[in-house]
Amino acid sequence: MASFAQATAVKAVDSHTYQAQLLDEYCIGNVPHGGFVTSCFLSAAALHFSTTHLALNQPHTITLHLTFLRRTIVGPARFTVRDVKLGRRTSTIHLSLTQPDNAEPSVVGYLTQSNLHTEQGISLPTKWTLHPPRLPLSSTLALKDDKDPNWTCHHLSPHLSKFRKAAHKTEWYLPRQGQLEPAMADEWICLADGGKFTQTALGFVADQFPQLVDIYPGTAPAAAQSKEKVVSASRREAGKTMWYPTMLLNLEVKKALPEEGVEWLFVRVGAKKIERGRMDLEVVVLDEEGELVAVSQHVCLILDAERNLTRGRGSRI
Repeated sequence: MASFAQATAVKAVDSHTYQAQLLDEYCIGNVPHGGFVTSCFLSAAALHFSTTHLALNQPHTITLHLTFLRRTIVGPARFTVRDVKLGRRTSTIHLSLTQPDNAEPSVVGYLTQSNLHTEQGISLPTKWTLHPPRLPLSSTLALKDDKDPNWTCHHLSPHLSKFRKAAHKTEWYLPRQGQLEPAMADEWICLADGGKFTQTALGFVADQFPQLVDIYPGTAPAAAQSKEKVVSASRREAGKTMWYPTMLLNLEVKKALPEEGVEWLFVRVGAKKIERGRMDLEVVVLDEEGELVAVSQHVCLILDAERNLTRGRGSRI
């Protein structure tokens, strides 16, 4: 079993080409997890700017925009970089991921680099806060021992456990009394291998949470007003496995994590509209002190898992 750092490591082929290995253990069904792939993009950008463009001193990705054109597959992945704009404060690159089975790119994206330690300019307090507030946490030690009064370790149901292999790479701690709102989920998260979250792990963190459709309460008051738009509770209870492939993922990084990484992060994910097999997701990542680390937006499809398991390698979703 590869650690997260090992799994997302990339190697230079030349000054603008990098190689990674997409692993089966980081898959959802047969398809590599979108957040895992995102972290591989972040690793490629980090290596590019620590070697080819070392003199720019821009080690941090501050914005990322990925479009998932077709499914990725387990195996080698090549990242090709095009330098779009190199500047003193920020630089932007275009990255494309291709694999041997298909000459066309599977995922393409733009990433902007900067230095979060040396940024200068106007700063103003906004008084932004989570609403509703997150539940109190006594300590991360109590969390790890599953003794916190508000949070408890979450385990996937048996019919999901095998399908969502990538979910086993983290430990999730969810509210003991259930989520605060029907289309929202809060969690404390840590790596199952005992490693720490670094900047490149933020792509994985921003896509690692309970799926809102799976946990949507069929008897919630909001659901009763619009029953035709809700995936029925009976369908979920019957063990119907769903797949939520990412079409688009945006990430903005607000804070540099310590070089050695952090053990715990808090994640809130919410949807504004879940309708006709498509949903938006807004993800907020905070550190233990409650400081904003990153924000992310996704557009996802809602499909039967059979679409994941039966379609050809590298095919369109």
